[in-house]
Amino acid sequence: MEYYSRQISKLIQELSALPGIGAKSAQRLAFHILNMPEDAVEGLASAIVDAKKNVRYCKECFTLTDEEFCPICRDGARNHKTIMVVENTRDLAAYEKTGKYEGVYHVLHGAISPMLGIGPNDIKLKELMQRLQQEVDEVIIATNSSLEGETTAMYISKLIKPTGIKVTRIASGVPVGGDLEYIDEVTLLRALEGRTEL
Repeated sequence: MEYYSRQISKLIQELSALPGIGAKSAQRLAFHILNMPEDAVEGLASAIVDAKKNVRYCKECFTLTDEEFCPICRDGARNHKTIMVVENTRDLAAYEKTGKYEGVYHVLHGAISPMLGIGPNDIKLKELMQRLQQEVDEVIIATNSSLEGETTAMYISKLIKPTGIKVTRIASGVPVGGDLEYIDEVTLLRALEGRTEL
């Protein structure tokens, strides 16, 4: 039995198709949108359409931007000789929030996953290797600590090492506030191997 009219049901259905939005969240969002002033709804719709039409890959690092080059790649104060390789734009944003990294990025838009049929040619690896033709001192691999992220990190490392460019991997281990008894053995081992002097 239908509870809502066709247009309300359609709005809820479209919203629930978004990642992380379940049926109840979609309902809440739909009714919030319906209660918004019309100009605010038009602004939201316009922002979505404009972003879809105008956002593209940065020509240098392949993050999402609405210009030819993203603000990070255009920033002359950044260290363009150090490239941090991340899986997606959200990972880039997470590192930028720290305010401590002064190099540039390369966004792969995925990770190697034979199980999902994603190979090296399906992510932005060829473009990374082209960037390394320029003067680069270090490549920091900051892929996730998942099986796919580790596979991707090892693959990139094997590609880059023969060039003589320094390749490093971000440390991983025990999260802040984590109880050791609940942490898996691989994470504990990585924490032990990546220990630093106090």
